[in-house]
Amino acid sequence: MNFPLKQPSQIALIVSLALGLSACDAPQETTSVPANNTPQIDSAAAIEFINKAEADLANLNVEANRAEWIYSNFITDDTAALSAAMGEKITSTSVRYATEAAKYANVELDAVNARKLNSLRSSLVLPAPLDPAKNAELAGIVSELNGLYGKGKYCFADGRCLTQPELSNLMAESKDPAVLLEAWQGWREIAKPMRPLFEREVELANQGAKDLGYADLSELWRSQYDMDPDAFSAELDRLWTQIKPLYDSLHCYVRGELNEQYGDDVAPKTGPIPAHLLGNMWAQQWGTIYNSVAPENADPGYNVTELLAKNGYDEIKMVKQAEGFFTSLGFDALPESFWTRSLFVQPQDRDVVCHASAWDLDNLDDIRIKMCIQKNAEDFTVIHHELGHNFYQRAYKNQPFIFKNSANDGFHEAIGDTIALSITPKYLQQIGLLDTVPDASKDIGLLLRQALDKIAFMPFGLMIDQWRWQVFNGTIKPDQYNQAWWDLREKYQGVKAPIARTEADFDPGAKYHVPGNVPYTRYFLAHVLQFQFHKALCDIAGDTGPVHRCSIYGNKEAGAKLNEMLEMGASQPWPEALNVVTGTKQMDAKAVLDYFAPLQVWLDEQNTEANRQCGW
Repeated sequence: MNFPLKQPSQIALIVSLALGLSACDAPQETTSVPANNTPQIDSAAAIEFINKAEADLANLNVEANRAEWIYSNFITDDTAALSAAMGEKITSTSVRYATEAAKYANVELDAVNARKLNSLRSSLVLPAPLDPAKNAELAGIVSELNGLYGKGKYCFADGRCLTQPELSNLMAESKDPAVLLEAWQGWREIAKPMRPLFEREVELANQGAKDLGYADLSELWRSQYDMDPDAFSAELDRLWTQIKPLYDSLHCYVRGELNEQYGDDVAPKTGPIPAHLLGNMWAQQWGTIYNSVAPENADPGYNVTELLAKNGYDEIKMVKQAEGFFTSLGFDALPESFWTRSLFVQPQDRDVVCHASAWDLDNLDDIRIKMCIQKNAEDFTVIHHELGHNFYQRAYKNQPFIFKNSANDGFHEAIGDTIALSITPKYLQQIGLLDTVPDASKDIGLLLRQALDKIAFMPFGLMIDQWRWQVFNGTIKPDQYNQAWWDLREKYQGVKAPIARTEADFDPGAKYHVPGNVPYTRYFLAHVLQFQFHKALCDIAGDTGPVHRCSIYGNKEAGAKLNEMLEMGASQPWPEALNVVTGTKQMDAKAVLDYFAPLQVWLDEQNTEANRQCGW
């Protein structure tokens, strides 16, 4: 998951607690005040406020981007302090403007200003209460939760103390169920102290949401999708209903293969799958167990990492090739500043944040990527993905600042992933990396590898916020946090805790996005949208073959239609942006089923032949 993406309005408008920001140092009131000191609440005052807020946030955003870029590329105590100070300034400004925007919620405005006002009001992730003491308390809790997660380690009996990335690597590589169980259980110990902090954080943030005119934080989060909040929840359920039969087939197959590997005592033939056996700390993606569950003769006959080495691809050539994908669609080449200012190779003389990310420094043309590129197949795909973000950022550069963002928060990730879906054997042949495209008999292995990551992720991507929204609106009480978490994981994923859990545990806190307050539904939406975009663009390109074999590389008609949507940014409701490429205003997971259709037939055949009892 490529997070966090540096989107301009994401930093300026959304209080990005992934960066550990807090609220203080608020700006002065900006609305006109008549002689009796009562602020005007009319359309003229609202528009004056919107214009002032947008200008202030645009300027602050550039400062914040530069401070964060310097910190990420030169990690020192000083750069950390500068980044934190800038973050506090951004946060306090965003909180004040969101609170002030709520005053104009009932003012009649033209469509553009109404959309801007709603964005100012609803884009806070964790709104602070107006009470200064409670505001400070919330900021302290946010910082403490991030610290508990960031400093978390588990120490084995032999004295090895491993961080979360190290424990995750162990779970990806080990096949010893005892080792997997200890790592799984050990990491969750770090979350127990979070429980009372999280409970209080919810109380305070709910109060902040009410100060902005929302019933609770759940309503605020769900109000960011150009739909009634309850209608948006129903839309998610509809999409999941479409995907579930494919997921059920994959779940059934994987459970059967794990049973053959581990036996009934560790991996039962029926019921939910024990969560520690799926190769991932959170059982959210299963790609690392591919070799354990892949069919015989699944090897497609080539290795992209080896092909890159054979053809002399270094880090820069890998990025140049990814740029070539976009220019083949008709997009302008990247600016020279991209090549002189991006980070491509891990420096030897300083600490940097190596996590791959895409940046827009000035809301215009200063776009960059930051990643410590490894010369392998995975990073070749990631580069294409990250440039998808950059080309999106540049496409909407002429929009007003508040609209310099994706149509909804799922679109940005979806665009990068849409491009990555075109990295097919056909594309590799077109760019000279591969001599011959493997025949269709090799497709099952390629599709299974993708499904273990993309299809396995979908119910997890959905249930995180299903749990969180119910916590926010009080449906899930504090004394039910952990039980409700596992109830939802079983309902959506068909996985279970490998050992008994109680309300002394706080297993949601073991997933970064919960203590980090990062909304998660965007990732579910991105996993649906990327296939819908890919299918539509392949149709525009006139590709009549199987959609999983399609690459839009070199098709300027598809590129023009994609760019038309990207240029809209967030200026229109997302259904309008969706309609530009797909011809429909409704998200539809049918494209997911079309893409994986050969795999589902194969999975169902395997499950039938093995007489497996599917479901849980």
